[in-house]
Amino acid sequence: MTTATTGRSAAGRATGTAHTRVEGRDKVTGAARYAGEIPFAELAHGWLVLSTVARGRVRSLDTDTVLAMPGVLTVLHHHNAPRLDTGFIGMMGTPPDPSTGLFQHDRVPHRGWPVALVVAETSEQAREAAETLAVTYDEEPHDVAFSAAREAEAHPVDGHVPAVAEKGDLDRELAASAVVVDARYTTPEEHHNPMEPHAATARWEGGRLEVVDSNQGTTWVATELANLFSLDPGAVRVRSEHVGGGFGSKGGRAHQVAAVMAATVLRRPVRVVMTRRQMFSLAGYRSPTAQRVRLGADPDGRLRVLEHRSLNQTSTVHDFVEPGAAAGRSMYAADAHHTANRLVRLDVPTPTWMRAPGEAPGSFALESALDELAEKCGVDPIALRLRNEPEVGPVSGLPFAGRNLVACFREGARRFGWAERDPRPGVRREGRWLLGTGTAAASFPAMAMPSTASVTAQADGTFTVRINAADIGTGARTALTLVAADALEVPTDRVLVRIGDSDLGPAMIAGGSAGTRSWSWAVTAAAEELRRTLAPGGDVPPQGITVRSDTTEAVGALAQRERHSFGAQFAEVAVDPATGEVRVRRMLGVFAAGRIVNPLTARNQLVGGMIWGLSMALHEEAVRDPASGGVHGADLAGYHVAAHADVPHVEADWVDDPDPDDPIGIKGLGEVGIVGAAAAIANAVWHATGVRHRHLPIRPDRVLSAGDDA
Repeated sequence: MTTATTGRSAAGRATGTAHTRVEGRDKVTGAARYAGEIPFAELAHGWLVLSTVARGRVRSLDTDTVLAMPGVLTVLHHHNAPRLDTGFIGMMGTPPDPSTGLFQHDRVPHRGWPVALVVAETSEQAREAAETLAVTYDEEPHDVAFSAAREAEAHPVDGHVPAVAEKGDLDRELAASAVVVDARYTTPEEHHNPMEPHAATARWEGGRLEVVDSNQGTTWVATELANLFSLDPGAVRVRSEHVGGGFGSKGGRAHQVAAVMAATVLRRPVRVVMTRRQMFSLAGYRSPTAQRVRLGADPDGRLRVLEHRSLNQTSTVHDFVEPGAAAGRSMYAADAHHTANRLVRLDVPTPTWMRAPGEAPGSFALESALDELAEKCGVDPIALRLRNEPEVGPVSGLPFAGRNLVACFREGARRFGWAERDPRPGVRREGRWLLGTGTAAASFPAMAMPSTASVTAQADGTFTVRINAADIGTGARTALTLVAADALEVPTDRVLVRIGDSDLGPAMIAGGSAGTRSWSWAVTAAAEELRRTLAPGGDVPPQGITVRSDTTEAVGALAQRERHSFGAQFAEVAVDPATGEVRVRRMLGVFAAGRIVNPLTARNQLVGGMIWGLSMALHEEAVRDPASGGVHGADLAGYHVAAHADVPHVEADWVDDPDPDDPIGIKGLGEVGIVGAAAAIANAVWHATGVRHRHLPIRPDRVLSAGDDA
């Protein structure tokens, strides 16, 4: 692929042209500094002390010994830490996770709960002192055992989608179904571990709190900190220019609060960085799920029933829903459509958003069940899915703002060679390997959220865009450069984009595949207004001309529609029946994700999601020790992820799919790449071996035991 560093496409547009990252040189040369690298005068270092019990109370802390150690400045804990206000509704529409309300009481609700912060002159001194701090607990019995058997204790909770959605008579349509699939699926606890650990530095400057942080939205973090510390919103500034990955984990977190607490007490800058091991307790994770899918169909595979129930765990202090059952609400038509998400509270850390929350584990269960239905009906898996294409939202009844899933499957099938596939399982061999192919559908909601932006025309003919976006490695800064260039009708090298600063005004976070769409809308609105303001041939004054936009009204006026990105995933696997080894040989994903702003970074995002789906299918599995309540092997040696040797030939492409209601036609693609990938691999393993695997990951021991519950 050829890439362009500046310029415009043949159609005269910058968007749609492959463009290298505008900050790429700074990143590869080290000029780009991340939150844990920026120097400050008189910087002190904090080290969090986490509980070693899974439930109980802190009886005492031996702070005297630690305070006498070299360089130690203070030890914060529940007796002396600043008081916080946790009684508010946050930016995400929910109360803050009490895990961010540090040191407010002596309760310990899970292993890895922060019980103290040691602050010292150097990071080494802080670590040594933190590891020396003796904490005594009154330990209580704990329970961390998640399983489908906990269903009786569970309760439905609305998360970012309603907990329950029902349409039609389930029992009647099941009784009328000629073919029924009733299967249970599980996915394990999974952790996002961005390359850059969570880090924050806090300081007071001129009566104003400034936090340099690694996050997915400075508006989000600044708002939470202002509320927690009862500060005027204008008295808090959060900066986060470069972020080394987020995936849902980098929102309001304990390390930010700890740094602010210490800076407030000491009146000097304090930095707190999570260790990799601490991230397994403090950065959130994807909850394990136990899912039941019941499909009822006519002999030709037309669905009468789609029932999907998903159970996930949460902590005893905060409810977080992993809405796996919501994935099917927009996917397939059925006369009876019943889905429900339920929670069970355990003595574990609170889960959080992780790439494609709900859709990633939910698509594994639903798309595996559809493959089982196709087998029972004797129908090709792609034909079965196309047979159940809805004309409107299957539950909502709303029209679709574009639904090109059929085009994805047709193009993917052509490129993958699906027509040559022998549908019989276990018949293809290559030496010791059994070969199989599988497919699955993908979808993720396409959202837009209100944002503000400003564009300034300088006297030298350049333009500066200011928007509180977050580039978490997705290439957002570059995408916004292309969008602004088109809106201003200038080359990209005349546009400078400033992001990652709460002083720039409120804007959408980097999450939910809604960042680039929301920010681009605001940038386009400001740029187009500025272009109308500039008199043809007129001079720009030395101070420049600035126009500001706010898309609240425009986004609020969007017509009610089903808005989604879609995709078709394909995988070929080789399975060694003697060792249980599964190797993915090739993957193909074809997506309908709106207008593609930058093909270069878009393909990176989609391929990255697909590889993560491979990792989900074959590797990732955090196991909790029932005795300690902690995660076994809480590091990247014990927690297995896909390595280069595991990644085969992966292709990602797209079909034309602009959203007619978006100024640029964007939908979003950061999340959809992982959706359905694990199911496509699991379905390919069945095709290779004739054995269904309903529990992830598909480990060698599970292959050797001929499936989990075949």
